[in-house]
Amino acid sequence: MEQLDVIIKNGKVVLPTGVSETDIGIKDGKIVVLKKGITTKAKTTWDAENQYIFPGMIDVHVHFSEPGREHWEGFHTGSMMMAAGGCTTYFDMPLNGIPSTVNQEALDQKAKLGNEKSFVDFSLWGGLVPGNEIDLEALANSGVIGFKAFLSTTGNKEFEAVDDITLLNGMKIIAKLNKVLALHSESAAITNWLKEEKEKAGKFSADDYLKTRPIMAEVEAVQRAIYYAELTGCPLHFVHISSAEAMEKIAQAKQKGMNITVETCPHYLLFTHDHLRELGTVAKCAPPLREKEEQQKLISLLIEDQFDMISSDHSPCPYDLKDPTVYNLFQAWGGISGGQFSLLSMVELAVKHNIPFETVAKWTASVPAERFGLSDRKGKIVEGADADLAIVTLEQSYTVSEENYYAKHKQTLYMGHTFPCQVVGTFIRGDVVVKDGKIVADQPEGSWVKPEGYTVVN
Repeated sequence: MEQLDVIIKNGKVVLPTGVSETDIGIKDGKIVVLKKGITTKAKTTWDAENQYIFPGMIDVHVHFSEPGREHWEGFHTGSMMMAAGGCTTYFDMPLNGIPSTVNQEALDQKAKLGNEKSFVDFSLWGGLVPGNEIDLEALANSGVIGFKAFLSTTGNKEFEAVDDITLLNGMKIIAKLNKVLALHSESAAITNWLKEEKEKAGKFSADDYLKTRPIMAEVEAVQRAIYYAELTGCPLHFVHISSAEAMEKIAQAKQKGMNITVETCPHYLLFTHDHLRELGTVAKCAPPLREKEEQQKLISLLIEDQFDMISSDHSPCPYDLKDPTVYNLFQAWGGISGGQFSLLSMVELAVKHNIPFETVAKWTASVPAERFGLSDRKGKIVEGADADLAIVTLEQSYTVSEENYYAKHKQTLYMGHTFPCQVVGTFIRGDVVVKDGKIVADQPEGSWVKPEGYTVVN
C-alpha cells in the first residue's frame, strides 16, 4: 500500500460490534484500513494508547443563529465548540436565524455562511411554518436533511408554530418528498393557557414554570402528531423528549410499524428541576427539566436502549436574555447551552450504568447517520467511511470552565460540572481539528453535507 496520511495506533476503537484494539489507517480523508499492527508508513502518527476512538458525533439538533443573530451563536464559534466535544457533523435547526430557513433563498444564504465558517461538517434543516408549504419541495430538492415544526408557541416571530391544518398539509407534502418531520411536541393550548393563569396570579417561580409545561402537554402533542402521521404517512422524529409517558406513546406507535425516531438530550439525564430552582434562568428550557423521579425513568429508558439517538439541543443566547436580575423566569430565553458536552455526557452515563461504548456510538453517530441518509460516509468506523473520529480518554477528568468552553457565551448549566473523561482529539475527514483538548485547525474545513441520493422530486 502507498503511504498513508495518518495512522492512529494502539487505540481502543469503538466499532459497531464492540471495542477492539486495532489501528486505523487514513488516506485522502477516508478510513482505508482497520487492523492491528499497520506497518505502512504514514505522514502522521497518533499514539492512542489507553484512549478510545469513537466515530465522530453527529448531533442532529443545534441552534446556530446565523444569519441575523450571530451575536447569539454563529457557525465559527459554534462549530469550534462542537469539534471540542468530539462532534464532527451537526444539523442546524431553521428557526433562530433572520431569515429563518423556510425558503430556498434563506437556505442558500445559510449554507454559504456555513461553508465559509464551520470547522466541521454540517447539514441544514428546513422549516415548516404557516404559509410556506409551497417552499417545501424546493428545500427538499436542495438537500435539506429534513423539516422542523413547532406544536408549541416558539417565542420567535420569524418562525411561528404550525396550526393543525398547516401540520396536516405539511405532513402530506413531506411524506411525498420522502423526508422526515422533526417536531417540538408540547401542546400550545395547554402551555399557553397555564402560562396565562400563572401570569394573572403573579406567580413566576421555578415551580410555577414547571407547572405551565406539564408532562401531559408533551404527551398530548406527541399523540396528536402520531395520529396525523397515521393519516398522512409522514415519517416523524420527536426531538428532546422529556417524559416516560410520551416515550410510551412513541413505543406503541413504533410497535404498529410507524416510521418514527426519538431523541432525548443529556441535560434531561444529568440535571433535574432542582437545578432550575437553584440556578434559575441558566437551567430554563422547553420542555423543562423534570423532577428527580422522572429523570430516573428516563435513565432507565436509556439503559433499556429505548431512545434512538442523543442530541444536545444547543440553544444559546446573549447574557441579557438569561439575566435573572432583568427578566423573570417566564421572560427569560428558554434554552440550554451545552453542545460541547453531549458525547462526554454519554460516556459519563455509560461508565456509571455499564452501558457498552458501542451503544453510545450508536446513539451519537450510527443511528443519526442512518436515519438522515448519511450512512454511506458517516456514523461508523469502517473502511471506506469518512475519517471523522473523536478520541476520548478516561484517564483524565474534565471540569467545564469559561476557559475551556468554546461557545460564544460562556453561560451554561454545565459550568463547573466534572466529567470522568475528556475529548483529547477530533479528526474531520482525516484532519486534526482538536488536539489535547484544544482547537488546532488553522482555518475552517467543514462543508455542507447532503443526504445520500437526494433527488429532484417531480
